[in-house]
Amino acid sequence: MSRGPILIEIEGEEQAAPDRAPPVPEAPAAPEGRAMRAAMAGLARRPSRLGRAFWGLALALMGVVVSVAAWDFAVALLERSPLLGAAVTALGVALGAVALVIAIREAAGFVRLGRLDVLRAAAEAARAEGDLGAARAVVARLRRLYAARPEAAWGLARMDERAGEQVEADALLALAEAEILAPLDAAALREVELAARQVALVTALVPLALADVVTALVANLRMIRAVATIYGGRTGALGSWRLARAVVAHLVATGVVAVGDDMISSVAGGGVVSKLSRRFGEGVVNGALTARVGLAAMDLCRPLPRLAAPRPTVTGVLRRALAGLFARGEG
Repeated sequence: MSRGPILIEIEGEEQAAPDRAPPVPEAPAAPEGRAMRAAMAGLARRPSRLGRAFWGLALALMGVVVSVAAWDFAVALLERSPLLGAAVTALGVALGAVALVIAIREAAGFVRLGRLDVLRAAAEAARAEGDLGAARAVVARLRRLYAARPEAAWGLARMDERAGEQVEADALLALAEAEILAPLDAAALREVELAARQVALVTALVPLALADVVTALVANLRMIRAVATIYGGRTGALGSWRLARAVVAHLVATGVVAVGDDMISSVAGGGVVSKLSRRFGEGVVNGALTARVGLAAMDLCRPLPRLAAPRPTVTGVLRRALAGLFARGEG
């Protein structure tokens, strides 16, 4: 009996060869936060001059047409029925008054945002020049800004007790930051965490197309408006949109619009993309990008620059926002 190898040929079957091997399946792509990127791209996009001219002329023409039509309607109705015409005219006047109030509130919102910018610029100048008198003027304006805010009452009292002890501009501004802005910073961080949690959950749990994009856009606009309100820059719809565009422009200019796998791993305990589904990975990334937008909004809305207070990190904000919602790996 032969003890050598036995070769059995099977007719009709091709012999195995490296070039006939099936391709190796590719690893799933890392989450990119597409919903937040789409929302940020929509906020950052500026219309062209031709587009602005077109929409400006179109709105002006539409306003004229609607006004003339409303006038003709009211006059005809007055001729037909004086009582009903008077009622419709009163409704039109009330509508115009409401529109005027809305316009005044929008203008006031822009003024409040500008006041925060001016105050922050004055604080930066006083700090750079070491001007104690200018720093005291900044603190006085800051005190007037938050005099009616109950959450700042204790800090303002502490500021009055200790302000006379400061003999340097840096120390006086740092004291104002610690005593007056600390509770406002905490409230703003809570709003950022709430928005990051909402965006992450909707991305992870709602599979509907464009639902995550709409949620990210709405949540970020609401968050930016809430942060501005906390710092004293309450805005209307136009002011919120302008501030949102300024925040996105700030993020693009500073180059912090990307989230790496190291951040995801630090948030969820390591190997998020491999341990969780892609939807949960997208949720974490969208939440991280929302946190970055919120921190940028805080920097733009604070009446003082960052001095002695530590700057919040995206990882820390996201950990608190998503605590208990996502698995933390082997930990």
